[in-house]
Amino acid sequence: MLVLGVDIGGSGIKGAIVNTETGELVSERHRIDTPQPATPEAVAAVLAQLVVHFHWNGPIGCGFPAAVQHGVALTASNISKEFIQTDIDKLFSEATTCACFNVNDADAAGLAEMHFGHGVGQSGVVLLVTVGTGLGTALFTDGNLLPNTELGHIFLENGVKAERYASDAARKIEDLGWKTWGKRFNTYLTAMERLFWPDLIILGGGASKKFDKFQDQLALNTPVKPAVFLNQAGIVGAALFAKSKL
Repeated sequence: MLVLGVDIGGSGIKGAIVNTETGELVSERHRIDTPQPATPEAVAAVLAQLVVHFHWNGPIGCGFPAAVQHGVALTASNISKEFIQTDIDKLFSEATTCACFNVNDADAAGLAEMHFGHGVGQSGVVLLVTVGTGLGTALFTDGNLLPNTELGHIFLENGVKAERYASDAARKIEDLGWKTWGKRFNTYLTAMERLFWPDLIILGGGASKKFDKFQDQLALNTPVKPAVFLNQAGIVGAALFAKSKL
């Protein structure tokens, strides 16, 4: 099945047509700058542009930077606060004249990994952590998603919010070396391990590309693997989510 997968971010909105049976992109990936301010109407207009670009008239899945419940955005990260309590499934469907389904962006990345990456065939608890501007999370039990976990917002034992302490943005802002940052990140993952006792932790996002630079700082009982999907995880996972809703 072909689905238009879209990854909505604070700086760019990226889309591609996805074969949901294989996880492969069957078109080029097209990117449009996120409008500033990223109001509901402005973002919906960009989605309409993507539909025109791809000559698309089928289902659309969007990875969205918010907790999303029954198609309604409950929070807003790096986009306008006007999105809060907006029925984005309805808004985007009307703007594109296509059936549109939204899922939290980290959950989308997790779905891609569970279907086509290291999560394939993995039973028990799997935690995906996306390391970028913040810390995104996706939590699965026996392959089933527990949506909107947002575990980057927890406070660590030192009293600091996790994503302010151990995100890739924190590493860059504080000019931390990979070894120093890796120890911070280990503190976060240790907290996750003690909360959920996962069978596998998968790392996505920008920092996962540098896994070899901080791998030695991780002292966990849980196996940790870098994600198979990097830049296209959100697109593929969003398409999978839309397929599951049809």
